[in-house]
Order: sequence, then structure tokens, then C-alpha cells
Amino acid sequence: MSDKMTFSGHDTFHCRLFWLKKGYDYISTGEQFKEDSGVELGVGRNMVNSIRFWLKAFGIITEEKNINPLFENLLGEDGWDPFLENEATLYLLHYHLCAENHSSTYNIIFRELRKVKPEFTRDHFVNLILDKDPKQNKKLLEKDFSVFTRNYSVSKSDKIKEEGYSGILSELSLLDEFSKNQKGEPLYRLKNKNQEEIPNEIILYCILSNPNYETSISFNDLYTDEKGIGNIFCFDQDKLETKIIELASEYEFMTYSSEAGIKEIQFKTKPNSLEILTAFYEN
Repeated sequence: MSDKMTFSGHDTFHCRLFWLKKGYDYISTGEQFKEDSGVELGVGRNMVNSIRFWLKAFGIITEEKNINPLFENLLGEDGWDPFLENEATLYLLHYHLCAENHSSTYNIIFRELRKVKPEFTRDHFVNLILDKDPKQNKKLLEKDFSVFTRNYSVSKSDKIKEEGYSGILSELSLLDEFSKNQKGEPLYRLKNKNQEEIPNEIILYCILSNPNYETSISFNDLYTDEKGIGNIFCFDQDKLETKIIELASEYEFMTYSSEAGIKEIQFKTKPNSLEILTAFYEN
């Protein structure tokens, strides 16, 4: 992970449900984002900048402006799930948003803030960043936190839901605004109530696509790594171990051992991560 932290680029717009598909379709035809792209995309000029930002933040396009093969399969013509109707796809998007770290807020909140402050406010986030880098702009951090909450919050307005303005990851119910503190500020917490329901193939894909993992991976790394599934999916240790045991019993190319207090995955061979997802979506 880069030491550089970034907290801007979205023009304070959270990612709308259909923006990733719109943006993907636009660039897959060879188009480049430009001043008049909003006409073809059917959005305002500032939203064009935001769509371009979210395509990078979710890892759909690389810094070199190439399209990630995963999203060619996912969002392309006859793609696996171009309109994000499968909850498994939302978990994939959530994983890439945190793991890509193009927008630092997401990895920091899921990896660090939720552990030091299980119940947190906007100010807890801002102060955590300012402790790391006092030169960061406080107002910018506050705006970025607001965008974060809108990406994950479930809208209470049916009209907003119908118009596609709800946060793109709200259906995962990872973020809970459950109370207010003494100052009247919203209190949030992160909890994956549905961690047992994440498809095993999604978990395996995330493990296989992590470039830092070799053929032997310790359970502790899976649970604590910056890009590890334990942090990103808010896994309890017991639930994560159950998932790993299920994977090892399902796939002959991997084993899981827990001897003498050493817990680790061993891959006899490592399959292509996209092949795992292909089998999942085709079934």
C-alpha cells in the first residue's frame, strides 16, 4: 500500500448505482473523459469527474487507463452482472474499493478506525488522519467522510431509492448509524451481520487476487493484513476460520491446517482468480 493518502477527486458525489456501468460502457468504446462527456453520459460536468474518480477507486480502470479484466467480465456485453443485481457483486466492489486504496478513507476506516473506535463519529475519523498527517485539510476530510457514509448508508426515502441515488454499497448493511453522541453528532459502527452469507467463491477470489500472498498464507495474515479479507469484510475470527475450513473441504487444490497453534492455508496449485468467479456466476 502506498504511504500517500488521498481524500478527494469525487467532487463530493457518492457513487450512484448505475454510474459504474455508465462509465464502463463509455470508456470500453474507446472514449476518453472530456469536457462534454456529460452530454453522452446524461450527467452534469461535475458528475463526469466523479464517475471517472469512482472507476479508478473501484479498480475498474488502472492508473494507466486500462480496463481491469475482472470488470470486462462483470460489466461488459453479456457480462456476469452488469446491473449489480447480485449481492456477491457488491461484496466484490467493496473489496476492491478498500484494497485498491485509490481513495484512502475506505481502507483506513475498515482496517484501523473500527478497531480503535468501534463506535465512531466524523471527528474520530478526521482526528485519526490529522494525527498521521497534520497537513491534511480538515474540511476536505469532513467532506470525504460524508461521501463514505452516503456510499454505505441505506436511504430512508423510497423516492431516492427509485432514482438510483442510494449509496452503491448500501445493500450490504455494513454501516450502522445507531445513535448520537452528547454533541448531537451521529455515531456509526461497522458490523457485517451477513458475513456467513458471503459466497465462498468471493472469499477465494479475494485471497487469490492478493499479490502479496504466496502458496502458503497464515490465518493471521488473512485476518489482519491491510488488504486482508478479515479487515475488509469485518470478519470475526471464528467466522473467518469457518469460511476457510469450508473452502479447504470444497477445493482439492488447497488445504487448511491448524496444528501446534499454527494456522495456515496451503495451495498445492493456485488457480486463476477469474476462473473461480466464472464458475460462480455461470452457476
